[in-house]
Amino acid sequence: MRQHQQTLTINTRGQGLTEFTLDVVEIVNAAEIEVGVVHIFCRHTSASLLVQENADPEVQRDLVAFFQRLVPDGDPLFIHRSEGPDDMPAHVKSALTQTTLTIPISRGRMMLGTWQGIYLFEHRTRPHTREIVVHVLGD
Repeated sequence: MRQHQQTLTINTRGQGLTEFTLDVVEIVNAAEIEVGVVHIFCRHTSASLLVQENADPEVQRDLVAFFQRLVPDGDPLFIHRSEGPDDMPAHVKSALTQTTLTIPISRGRMMLGTWQGIYLFEHRTRPHTREIVVHVLGD
């Protein structure tokens, strides 16, 4: 069994989804794993990871709008505001989604569906630099 690990740096533009599927494809290709898994980990508590539709950008817009309605910035319920009114809402949004993804690899390729892409979901209103660890394991 072989392993390959690499860290990606993703610059966000503030709240929204940033697709980085092709970056992961490059890492999987470099790993030269025919059968295995790729495990993707977000090293932050106010951003998360999603596998989501990549064909229609309205999907990403609607997801951001839904989460903003579900957990609005500045909600008086929250006490934690160390970094502003979007601080605690970003943590809640991250808790409702996920910080890890595991995708199977077959014949050297990720087994994503036709319209699936890998996204970093930034929950903070201002731009951030995020680190994503990509670990490939298999034969």
